[in-house]
Amino acid sequence: YVSLLPSAILLMIIPATTRLPFHRHRLLKLAIVPVVLSALPSTANSFAFISPISIASSRFSSGAVARIPVPAASTVSFLQNQHRSRSRSRSSSSSISGLRAAMSTESENGVIPGRPTWQQTMLRIADPAKSIPFYEMLGMTLIDKINFPQFDFCLYFMTTLSDGEAYTLTPGTQEAHDYLWSMEGVALELTHNFGTEKRLPNPEFKGYHTGNQEKDGFGHIAVSCDDVYAACDKLEKAGVTFKKKPDEGRMKGLAFAYDPDGYWVEIVRRGESGKIPNEFNFSQTMLRVKDPKKSVAFYKKLGMKLMTERHFDDFSLYFLASNNVVGEAPEDPTSDDATETARNLFGPVLELTHNHGTEHDKDFQHFVGNEPGRQGFGHIGFLVDDVYQSCDAIRELGYGFKKEPDGGSMKGLAFAYDPDGYWIEIIKRGGIDFGDEIVPSP
Repeated sequence: YVSLLPSAILLMIIPATTRLPFHRHRLLKLAIVPVVLSALPSTANSFAFISPISIASSRFSSGAVARIPVPAASTVSFLQNQHRSRSRSRSSSSSISGLRAAMSTESENGVIPGRPTWQQTMLRIADPAKSIPFYEMLGMTLIDKINFPQFDFCLYFMTTLSDGEAYTLTPGTQEAHDYLWSMEGVALELTHNFGTEKRLPNPEFKGYHTGNQEKDGFGHIAVSCDDVYAACDKLEKAGVTFKKKPDEGRMKGLAFAYDPDGYWVEIVRRGESGKIPNEFNFSQTMLRVKDPKKSVAFYKKLGMKLMTERHFDDFSLYFLASNNVVGEAPEDPTSDDATETARNLFGPVLELTHNHGTEHDKDFQHFVGNEPGRQGFGHIGFLVDDVYQSCDAIRELGYGFKKEPDGGSMKGLAFAYDPDGYWIEIIKRGGIDFGDEIVPSP
């Protein structure tokens, strides 16, 4: 009340001492401000009190414009909410329509349900006794194996563990299965069809198709290291042969080794030496794609982020990583910083290679690794929380299936087709119920 006394005096004196109409009184207008504020007890305390006399003195003595303090954030929110509540009735229909449109856009642009994460790349191998030691030499650990003797094949899963991480589980046990189906990294799945190590049961078997022939889709996998030259010297002394050594060809400083089946394994340098303590880490799976716009969009729906892209005269490269192993995607994937970030990742990236012009050829199609006579690379796989829900979302995007979740003898897992027809395995996170299909590994 004391603070309102100057205003009360002005309200009584000013009209009596001048003939100016009410709205022309500057001092009178200023005197009204505290009165109005006093009528708003919920907001008055959010303003610093301003004496009308001090405002008038500042304005008229120096010519400066008086600055009225801004209301506190709580006051602004209160006033905004009051406005919204008054206008809600006349704009409710348009607001609901806008909300539905926003939700639709978010659904179209978002990741499919089930928290999909890239978990495996599958290659068929002729002899696990040769392939497993080779990949152990490249820093991988055998974390699990799943035996299906009734179907004449066995699966071996290998991955790069963090430096110093001791793996104490026994491959083939339930504990190892639990680890495999809940892992956050990416495993190399090696599929062994019994007898291929002896060229049986088909005497005509000459080995698996390793890609890189005309129209082949699969190109290679890769491991990263700090020193490509030293790594290749070590591998060569161990008996590894090469498609390309670091000093050969136009692109210096990278190499392509042959694994025991003839698959190409790229040896690439990390962006920053010493950032990853492992000698090697599993770093890439390369697939050729017909239309990068469709393929990049598809894999983003499966929870991947575009980390970097590089463009050359007749081809382009797109590198994607799973959401669970990276933070935010770079704002400019074409920048040098984006390239360095991708090269320093511990987990692998999916490298999509686009040869320019294929997107305009309606008849062009890559071989995907599962055609008769061209079998080698099989698929990549993703873990999800709910296979059925995720497959419903993939189906709604317009993509078909090689195997539906309830198809075949193994229930609860599926194989979808990506835009190029590659097989994409959809696997339940936490474990697959094979029923009587799985047999304990010896």
